[in-house]
Amino acid sequence: MKYFSSSIFFLLLAIHFQTNTIAQDLDWPSYGGNNNSTKYLPLSQINANNVSNLIVAWEWMSADNLLVPEIMAESGPMLRPGSYKATPIVVDGAMYLPTSYGQIASVDPVSGQTLWVFDTKTYDDGRPTNLGFNVRGVAYWEGEGKERIFFATNNSYLWSVDAMTGLPDELFGDQGRIDLTQGLGRPVDREIYGVVSPPLVTGDRVIVNSIVVDGPRNKEAPPGHVRAFNPISGELEWMFNTIPQAGEVGNETWLEDSWEYTGNTNAWTIMSADDELGIVYLPIGTPTNDWYGGLRKGDNLFAESLVAVDREDGELLWYFQMVHHGVWDYDLPAAPTLIDINVDGREIKAVAQISKQGFTYVFDRISGEPVWPIEEKRVPQSSVPGEQLSPTQPFPTKPAPFEPQGISDETLIDFTQELRQEALQNIEKFDYGPLFTPPSLRGAIQFPGWSGGGEWHGAAFDPETGYYYVPSASGPIVVQLTEADPDQTNLVYRRGGARSVSGPQDLPLTKPPYGRITAINMNTGDHEWMIPHGQGIRQEIIDKGILDPGPVGSTHRVGPVLTKELLFFAQIDGDRNLLRALDKASGEIIHEFDLPLPPQGTPMTYMVDGKQYISIAIGGGQDARIISLSLP
Repeated sequence: MKYFSSSIFFLLLAIHFQTNTIAQDLDWPSYGGNNNSTKYLPLSQINANNVSNLIVAWEWMSADNLLVPEIMAESGPMLRPGSYKATPIVVDGAMYLPTSYGQIASVDPVSGQTLWVFDTKTYDDGRPTNLGFNVRGVAYWEGEGKERIFFATNNSYLWSVDAMTGLPDELFGDQGRIDLTQGLGRPVDREIYGVVSPPLVTGDRVIVNSIVVDGPRNKEAPPGHVRAFNPISGELEWMFNTIPQAGEVGNETWLEDSWEYTGNTNAWTIMSADDELGIVYLPIGTPTNDWYGGLRKGDNLFAESLVAVDREDGELLWYFQMVHHGVWDYDLPAAPTLIDINVDGREIKAVAQISKQGFTYVFDRISGEPVWPIEEKRVPQSSVPGEQLSPTQPFPTKPAPFEPQGISDETLIDFTQELRQEALQNIEKFDYGPLFTPPSLRGAIQFPGWSGGGEWHGAAFDPETGYYYVPSASGPIVVQLTEADPDQTNLVYRRGGARSVSGPQDLPLTKPPYGRITAINMNTGDHEWMIPHGQGIRQEIIDKGILDPGPVGSTHRVGPVLTKELLFFAQIDGDRNLLRALDKASGEIIHEFDLPLPPQGTPMTYMVDGKQYISIAIGGGQDARIISLSLP
């Protein structure tokens, strides 16, 4: 009897402990869930058995919704915000997020009630560069008795706002903000320079990147140097020159002093950091001009490179260039993911970087050594006068590509022989071939194109299984260069435009799937499964009298969020706006939740007061929202 009573006691104790463990609050303190950018949170309240019971817990109507009509009436349709792409963060019982117009809001994560809003008035400087009003997130910092929200705007300011009140920190910079167009060593036009991704806060550093206009007017452009600021004063702590200056490592790769005027080479997407090691990982983009490099001969470090720098002083630790002398707009599109893996019995602190080419590069994140060999292979050369491409490009041996690469018999549509022949006829007027077929005056087909493969939404990593989940899309494009008018620009050749290349009978040029999710075992480097992501144009194919191919995948995707049991993806799939819950082990769809508006931001999850929520940005323009789901 005594033994039985003791057993009951310990059983009750275990249940109590387990209940408390499950019920504890779990934050989502940065864009990717953490600075490792894993997009993973070990929650299981919402699981395979009950995910079908999800309901709308609350909706938050963007503070922009009332502003849009007024601003458009005054300034015209160019100032209409597009898709709402923000991912909120949750810290200590409060949600923080930006709006498309650059307002910062704090929201109660249980009720969706607005706590405060601060307006940075980004719209006063007109339409931002590239995609217009385009924001991804904010960052949180706590120290010396202060809590701050940091936000870098489309019009090139870094703001520090009190997390409790929503008021600017008057001791930070100039009355709460720093002008990011200053201090780059060159005059910078605010119309062609800005920020779309959240700052990275690690230790006592607020690290800011940039976006630079993709269609430059001249060979001179703003440089994409990355800067770190003091979170209290706003003083510059360091600047890493993504285009190496005289005497710096890599400067010799910019021939004929092209480093003096070439710009871009910016880390426009989300950055990552190992908070314990004090290492920051920078995914760098393409130099000016995206598709012609005749005025910047050489390999052009640190363009299209993964760069590791010291958090405290910005010192270069290591780098790897994924594309030498890039002319394909194959900038690194997504946050590097910091992963702990076991390869052949060896524990490795690694970093994985997905690419637009469909590659996954994996390195020891301390030394920079590739986990699996990366081979230099010969690639096609350019026919454009003045262009000098690298004779080789790096190809990872593992993992295998998660997207098909290049245009060939292996990639062209083959539902019927007739369709294949028509596809062959469609491409004969262009240059085409394997991956890294360069742009041309005739027009060259890139596959994947600049919007295919991996994108800014990134991937998710499961630390318990070692699986890496990558959403991707297939999108062949035609890239054509045109001779520049010397009366208008000092460029020799300009982007003539990128356009999709038609397939036969209004079908895609290539085989499905056109969107996919790939699960990669990062302990082995092997693909565990791949599924088409969505139904896509399945019905249109059937309507043409073709045998049902099954789901063919939609090209629309946003990023994943991962919990202990489930993998969540949102998608526009035909006429449906969906949040899907998938089985992590197989990719099987467990549940589909219909959203009221198109999903555009990457979802996130958190637990407050013992309840788990999944939140995602939807809509845009005059109807942008955050929708939050939970169990009844």
